[in-house]
Amino acid sequence: MTISGGARSSRKELWLSGKGAVIVQPREFAWPDGARIAVMVTVLLESWSERTAPSYSPMTTPLKPGAYDRAGVTWASYGARNGIWRLIRILDAFGIKSTVCTSAKTIEMHPETLQTVLRRGHEIAAHSYTQDMIHAYLTPEEEQENIRRCIRIFEQHLGTRPAGWISPVLASTDHTTRLVCQEGFLWHGDYNEIDLPMIVRTEHGATVALPHTDFADNRVLRQSPDAYFDAYRGTFDYLYTEEPGSLINLTIHCQFGGRPLIAAQFAKILKYFKGHPGVWFPRHDELARWFSSLDLEEVHFQDRFAMLEMG
Repeated sequence: MTISGGARSSRKELWLSGKGAVIVQPREFAWPDGARIAVMVTVLLESWSERTAPSYSPMTTPLKPGAYDRAGVTWASYGARNGIWRLIRILDAFGIKSTVCTSAKTIEMHPETLQTVLRRGHEIAAHSYTQDMIHAYLTPEEEQENIRRCIRIFEQHLGTRPAGWISPVLASTDHTTRLVCQEGFLWHGDYNEIDLPMIVRTEHGATVALPHTDFADNRVLRQSPDAYFDAYRGTFDYLYTEEPGSLINLTIHCQFGGRPLIAAQFAKILKYFKGHPGVWFPRHDELARWFSSLDLEEVHFQDRFAMLEMG
């Protein structure tokens, strides 16, 4: 497979393995304008059904099954009331445009907020009607209606169709990609098996698969907030130094990460990334359009770095 799309790196690396030295020669793949690494920022702005709380929260004492979790419901509502505004302010301060993946119910409840996000240059993508409208529990017909319902709400309140789709808790089905393609989505974010974008083809057309994160902000619900910064700094340092042409998906939830204790770490991460030359910050739709313009279907790790064992 011939990899194209950017400048060739002449850097060679010598790693040690259990079988001896391994010469790693980066092959030709790079981001636009010679960027060394790409970072896409995913902001999740979510809603649940009436009187329904998220399955997670900072509260440590569980309620009896079936009890109304008012604390969880109000905790989740913080995202649209305050969190999104704080995160957009931080992003604007760094000149970075994000992709805001939102429940369509949030658009119905807070249309002016999402209209403001659009005007400030951020992408808004579809993230089901509510977070508890989980595709793994739906029939194909129900999945299709949920997707189409979201599109109608986007068109009614924002005057535009969403270019991307991410399923709640990434719980897609064997039908989701086909349905996403059928509705003309440019990109689909329910993918955990790839490092870089990938073209996925179905009988209803193609879409650009984008990788999700391995470490969203809610991973540190009961840890030190510093763990969020440490995880992304360590990943960035490794990829920036050792694997040019890599991609990071920096992911944050408005109801949790939009609060000061995590938002402060989010700002530190962005400042750290911006302190390095050659970092590209595309929105998801921008990244998908760029990748779909290449003569590529998928870029595997072994295609980026030829590995020759030496005894």
